[in-house]
Amino acid sequence: MAISELKLPQGVSAHEYRTPALLADGLANDVAEQLRAAISARGEAVLVVSGGRSPVAFFQNLAKQGLDWSKVIITLADERWVPVEHADSNAGLLKKYLLQGPAAKARFLSLYSASANLEAAAEQADRLLAELPAIDVLVLGMGDDGHTASLFPNSPNLNEALQPDASRRCWPMLAPTVPHQRLTMSRALLTTAKYTVLSISGSSKLTTLSEALASDDVAGMPVRAFLQPTLEIYWCP
Repeated sequence: MAISELKLPQGVSAHEYRTPALLADGLANDVAEQLRAAISARGEAVLVVSGGRSPVAFFQNLAKQGLDWSKVIITLADERWVPVEHADSNAGLLKKYLLQGPAAKARFLSLYSASANLEAAAEQADRLLAELPAIDVLVLGMGDDGHTASLFPNSPNLNEALQPDASRRCWPMLAPTVPHQRLTMSRALLTTAKYTVLSISGSSKLTTLSEALASDDVAGMPVRAFLQPTLEIYWCP
């Protein structure tokens, strides 16, 4: 199966690459172009990315892009509730692969805090995100269960986090099959991004995407909340 075989909603664009390396390079070029345009328009740019191992090559390519990193604010769509030194920290991943060289001049906002519990950490992140300027670029991934960011099917708080007009920006979330507690941006905040990318690879992700396109049950597969006009899907085998 190829992404061209899927019936995408009107307005959703697909970018197909032959290899993960080509996808990482193409996505980095396009994201950098969007960030430069935002800096030109209003003097700063806001980039929200997702963690995990999949975006490492994209981060490395993006760090090499020529733009005024001192005018870029970077934060995460979601985070594991672990210290930055932990091997599973998304912030640690960014510091290792993206916030290097000239890109180290970017301002990074961390969702993690060493709070008394997950709810308190989410409340602190929510206050931090209240000061975040408008999101220019959002880069999402997708799990085989149809989750994106840390909006997991069957997680407590999911229905509240998926409300399209809710005022809360960050929610505590549990990944049913993964041990770490999570913090995630709400659907309401994520969908304010001017330019949204869904970056996926492999045939299993195409199967998941095809299933997501077949229904509008957002709670069943939260990625459905983002399959809307203006979405840019990047895929490689």
